[in-house]
Amino acid sequence: MPIQSECRNRIANLQRQLERKELNGALIIYPIDLYYFAATRQNGMLWVPQSGEPLLLIRKSLTRARQESCITELRPFPSSRELSGLLGRPGQKIGVTFDVLPAAQLDYLKKVLPEREFVDISGINRNLRAVKSALEVARIRHAGEQLSKVFAQVPDFYTPGMRELDLAAEFESRSRKLGSEGYVRMRAYNQELFQGLLVSGGSANQPGFFDGAVTGCGLSAASPHGASTAVIAPDLPLMVDYTAVHDGYIVDMTRIFVPGKIHPEVQHAFDTALEIQRQVTAALRPGAVASELFELACGIAAEAGLGDCFMGVPGEQAKFVGHGVGLELDEMPVLAKGFDVPLQENQTIAIEPKFLLTGHGVVGIENTWAVGPDRGIRLSPADDAIVTLPT
Repeated sequence: MPIQSECRNRIANLQRQLERKELNGALIIYPIDLYYFAATRQNGMLWVPQSGEPLLLIRKSLTRARQESCITELRPFPSSRELSGLLGRPGQKIGVTFDVLPAAQLDYLKKVLPEREFVDISGINRNLRAVKSALEVARIRHAGEQLSKVFAQVPDFYTPGMRELDLAAEFESRSRKLGSEGYVRMRAYNQELFQGLLVSGGSANQPGFFDGAVTGCGLSAASPHGASTAVIAPDLPLMVDYTAVHDGYIVDMTRIFVPGKIHPEVQHAFDTALEIQRQVTAALRPGAVASELFELACGIAAEAGLGDCFMGVPGEQAKFVGHGVGLELDEMPVLAKGFDVPLQENQTIAIEPKFLLTGHGVVGIENTWAVGPDRGIRLSPADDAIVTLPT
């Protein structure tokens, strides 16, 4: 089975990094990391020694884990007393992902595995996951094809007078019926997302917690993100920014719809977004520096007279133009200032140049791409053009 060889390769890559860092092993606890290395998201813990076979310990469901996992050595989760004899030895160094490990969980590990030194391998894990296999790219491409079908249906189910929430619910329903799993996993602390966001006109200018160009009004102070109960306004851009998740893998796309007439300022901003997409993706090759691609995008926006509204309202602009996607929405790499690292082939990145225009709302484009040998490879095939809707 392909997933069996995938897991073996992933574990071998991790073991090489453990050897390089002189770590005796790694504990994989976070659910989506467990899925990446063991092909099951059941509740448990994966022990990966620097060499030799890994050990998967499952709390629940052992039956399901045995059906799904690629790990040969798989057992029920033992008592705390037994753990110390299974996971390394006193005096050894063990890698864990501090970026997502609660303090209480770390305290538990220190208690049940005494005299071990715990070392952060968050960077190792994220960098390994950033470069996708052919199977992973295919899964993201499939998600892009399915989500593109929903975008193509918007003119069929939009009716004048709809609320943002009405259109969002119909979009989400159709995406789910095509198999989208709905889970939009994010690694960043305090970030959350329910499938995507749909905002019209002035709703786009509402600031908020979400680390992106647009937040939207949402439905309450407890859910201050995405579609609201506002009626979709005529002659103003409607931004539909959604993910789809298939086989765990996320694709991220944005399209613009306008009920009525497209204002010249909106068209100018949209054309600029397309030009940013064109130039950045043409440079999406191994060795390209992520921060330089961000600066390229900012330069195009400034030259078009739109620098002040690029990637958000003034004072609250997002500091990136692209972010890695995969099993999580916020993977590496990030096309952002200070991210001075070269890209690698088969990294997958959502490129999303957007503008917040006073009096109009949000305009932009987003597609998911793979870093190709000489330029970006597109994984989300829906047409980019603004679609006009009836009023």
